[in-house]
Amino acid sequence: MANIRKRAAAASSMIMVLACVRVDAAEAAGPDCTTWGLTSCPQPYDARIPDPKDMLIWTQPERVIGFRNTFRMYAGDAFHVGAGSVYPLPRSRRALPPIDYRIDGRRFSLEDYLRRQSVTGLLVLKDGAVAYEHYANGNTDKTLWTSRSVAKSVVSILIGVAVAEGAIKSVNDPIVDYLPELRESAWRDVTLRDLLQHTSGVAWNENYADPDSDFARLTRCEADAQPYDCIFALIRSVKRSPGVAPGERWSYNTGGAWLAGRVLEQATGMPIAKYLQTRIWSRFAMESDGVWEALVAGRVDMGGHGFNATLRDWGRFALFVSRDGRLPSGERLLPPDWIRDSTTWTRALGSVTPSAPDGQYGYQWWFLDATSPPKHEQVTETAKQTFWAEGIYGQSIAIDPARGLILVQWSTWAKAEMPDTVYDEQAVFFDALARSL
Repeated sequence: MANIRKRAAAASSMIMVLACVRVDAAEAAGPDCTTWGLTSCPQPYDARIPDPKDMLIWTQPERVIGFRNTFRMYAGDAFHVGAGSVYPLPRSRRALPPIDYRIDGRRFSLEDYLRRQSVTGLLVLKDGAVAYEHYANGNTDKTLWTSRSVAKSVVSILIGVAVAEGAIKSVNDPIVDYLPELRESAWRDVTLRDLLQHTSGVAWNENYADPDSDFARLTRCEADAQPYDCIFALIRSVKRSPGVAPGERWSYNTGGAWLAGRVLEQATGMPIAKYLQTRIWSRFAMESDGVWEALVAGRVDMGGHGFNATLRDWGRFALFVSRDGRLPSGERLLPPDWIRDSTTWTRALGSVTPSAPDGQYGYQWWFLDATSPPKHEQVTETAKQTFWAEGIYGQSIAIDPARGLILVQWSTWAKAEMPDTVYDEQAVFFDALARSL
């Protein structure tokens, strides 16, 4: 997000695009999700869905419909579950105790949080068991909800897997080693680490409220008849920030995150969805297939966002991360220090703030602490051992490995990014969960 706190989280077939804004006879007769490579249809499957090019100006009711049908709005690459048993998420033997948290001297409950955060799905896992699960606005455990920029954190983990496998030599590699077409561009001296930490030094306007921003242009490109060509032209056209070398300044950049996904694809020879399926999704025994937005189906996926999956499978992915990248068998897929390095926050100019004196951003993971007074030391201590994946309009994953605590949140905030107090509430609520459990 690009507000005063400099927080950010971000948003092939013309037939699919047209299908988003009308209802044809076949769809009225019943959905056929084999179009997206799915063995069964997500639920609910809404007949009318909003136009994807207007994503940043959807109303909140449109956003509910749009976010659970985003997988239908673009070309997509499905990622499939394995043939074995689903990794279990048993119900906790202990009911979730009453949640009590305070913001600006006022006392709030779990029900208040759901309302104030416009929550459409919430999952709390404690030591691998479901402590709380909630769906709203018609969502179900069969809903594929779009991640927005939570997908950046998924890509970060996949890059770690590729490093462990040797497909990527090092995060210090220049990205032109994998993307030589960028040698004569503003990206020529940028490393993969710079992309992951959003310290490329390449100018990019991420303002979600500006219809002429680079991010808004990217969103319109995604709804174009030739999305890859449109996005590549946009990424190729941006300039360096004058006088800023790679690694010196933190500035949130979804264009750079897309390139991180392209590095992964070029290094592994697979689109993001296929690499996710073969390395994690099928092997951790997820419950449902998912869909990753594709720019060129089967070849190029949208690395800056575009991950669509069920709430429980978001939780299973977070479990994989919280266990240092280990499969249920105990096999570790990540380098030994990958999570530590991913959550060592960059101290580049802009990342360090009064609420994040050690920096707020790592390898596409966030540090999130409350800034609003009164400052709660206990909240800060929880924040220090927690890392977050964040997406615009309130999509979140919070992971506290030390406590075995995970939160997954789907939301439809009124705006892409909200005042600091809304993010503060997430940090304070997560601390209340930690104390309660």
